[in-house]
Amino acid sequence: MASSTTSVPEASSPSQDKITAPYGSWKSPITADVVSGASKRLGGTAVDAVLVKEPEKAGEEPVDITPKEFAVRSTAQEYGGGAFSIFGDTVVFSNYKDQRLYKQSIDSKDSSPVPITPDYGAPLVCYADGVYDSRINRYVTVREDRREDGLNPTTEIVAIDLNDQNIPEPKILVSGSDFYAFPRMDPKGERMAWIEWHHPNMPWDKAELWVGYISENGDIYKRICVAGCDPTIVESATEPKWSSKGELFFVSDRRSGFWNLHKWIESNNEVQPVYSLNAEFARPLWIFGMNSYEIIQSHGEKNLIACSYRQNGRSYLGILDDVEGSLSLLDIPFTDVDNITSANHCLYVEGASAVEPSSVAKVTLDDHKLKAVDFKIVWSSSPDSLKYKSYFSLPELIEFPTDVPGQKAYAYYYPPSNPIYQASQEEKPPLLLKSHAICHFPLFEAKATDASIYWVPRTSVRGPTSETHGILNLNIQYWTSRGWAFVDVNYGGSTGYGREYRERLLGNWGIVDVNDCCSCARFLVDSGKADGERLCITGGSAGGYTTLAALALRDTFKAGSSLYGVADLSMLRAETHKFESHYIDNLVGSEKNYFERSPINFVDKFSCPIILFQGLEDKVVPPDQARKIYRALKEKGLPVALVEYEGEQHGFRKAENIKFTLEQQMVFFAQLVGHFNVADEITPIKIDNFN
Repeated sequence: MASSTTSVPEASSPSQDKITAPYGSWKSPITADVVSGASKRLGGTAVDAVLVKEPEKAGEEPVDITPKEFAVRSTAQEYGGGAFSIFGDTVVFSNYKDQRLYKQSIDSKDSSPVPITPDYGAPLVCYADGVYDSRINRYVTVREDRREDGLNPTTEIVAIDLNDQNIPEPKILVSGSDFYAFPRMDPKGERMAWIEWHHPNMPWDKAELWVGYISENGDIYKRICVAGCDPTIVESATEPKWSSKGELFFVSDRRSGFWNLHKWIESNNEVQPVYSLNAEFARPLWIFGMNSYEIIQSHGEKNLIACSYRQNGRSYLGILDDVEGSLSLLDIPFTDVDNITSANHCLYVEGASAVEPSSVAKVTLDDHKLKAVDFKIVWSSSPDSLKYKSYFSLPELIEFPTDVPGQKAYAYYYPPSNPIYQASQEEKPPLLLKSHAICHFPLFEAKATDASIYWVPRTSVRGPTSETHGILNLNIQYWTSRGWAFVDVNYGGSTGYGREYRERLLGNWGIVDVNDCCSCARFLVDSGKADGERLCITGGSAGGYTTLAALALRDTFKAGSSLYGVADLSMLRAETHKFESHYIDNLVGSEKNYFERSPINFVDKFSCPIILFQGLEDKVVPPDQARKIYRALKEKGLPVALVEYEGEQHGFRKAENIKFTLEQQMVFFAQLVGHFNVADEITPIKIDNFN
């Protein structure tokens, strides 16, 4: 493939006329090279996963804390998270290579990490979501143990003695459930809160909050179920947190169906809402260590709580007064907020907006902690992206009718945008619809002290139970700046819109997601925002499944691209791990559905051009699935292309492959449904059944 940077005319001033050219043919400086190389992916290569400290002075580079030969990353529950914790001048972290926990002094430049968990000869035991127990000088954490059964590991909450230099076997504190998360000690070390859940539930389906009372020798001698055990209430409890006064707060979607903040009244074991709103104050627990709120001040009977919530496709950051029940919103540029970490008179926030990529920001608060007086980006995933700001297409949150009367679904629509070009008024733009799969989760995990913030990489995860966000994504801008309309769909089952919306997908994966994507495309055509004869669809992993199902079982789209898309649901279920071992069953339902909703079983029904991209080392979606679809379309006489990458697994990580995938999608669609020539110099690959 040959490609070069396109020469783009200088941006026009408002008084100058734009160049009129067909949609899809516009020149843009946001090239595939820019897209594949612009973002600093903190969730990338494991050896780069060092613990990083905020620079002490402006203009200085962040400081690496852990040595380069260590990688701060846990593989617990497959997706990890909660890989480190800081107390005083000490950090405890999980090392990716051996999955042992190590202790290291932060302040000493000569300090080397020291192991505090046993060496089992292989990474068979991993740890996540740990906290320090100052009363007994131990580290309390979730342990996942694969020594007896690698496919069905045992999960427990254990304690690691920091006084014993001989590295004894960790002490089991809580066991018996399928999964645990968020072990959290009260300020005196006399009580511990935690979350647990059981098969066949995922944590966002049903999860329980427990409190255990701790004896002098560190054992739990009494337990109380705070939330999730009442059979008359279906709830997902998450993110327990103690105030400095020993009050327990947590998030639950009890009764309202939205994750809201609640407080435990210990005297009578009752739960009371702190603030009720039809909005999500938490996210689905795909990874450990999420931090959606922080108790930043406890004074008298009052607590001030920094929290974020999502409502109608947008995030808000605010300070909640739990006595007055009031919420003061903070004025910051981010419209999307993930983790919050508190420090002295400030918050560290991961967030983004339509023009700002995923970043870490320091938000300085006033003396009353109710207003933001300063906002500063500490780290940006793509610091050079703002040079293309004049080309950015801003997302429009749209609601559209589904195939169920009176029911709505949601998406972000990005219109074509380029300061140099315009199309004729008679032409409607081609549309690329994306079906999401990769869950939007923090690119980093952060902890703060009064003086500094520390962060490490995280990885993205897959799953239809996620939410696409209207934030800056140069991959999308690649399309819109060339004259494409782009829509990113939050089909039924996506999070961010409450339990009822999330549960639309239960038993209906392959139906609700497909129908909503088709409904969205038709809605945009009817609204005059897209050309009905140039509708294309794309998706990766679970989004690739929705793409293939839409192309095999519907006739809405004229072409599609699948990136390592799931084609065989039965094989996906067979290959899954403990955490998701019942997840697919919940989404698909009966055995009959597994067959009837697998595109691999209906290759004869594909009726439009498809380009497939596949990693040859993919264990989730074996290459044979893409090859079977390719052969069937080729024999049927439909235009089809298959791109296979050596060394790639489930998801592409090499910049050259990301670039090639993007460019070949563009030229494939342009040739087969676009009716225009792309401006970039791209040598197209061979397309079977197409001259």
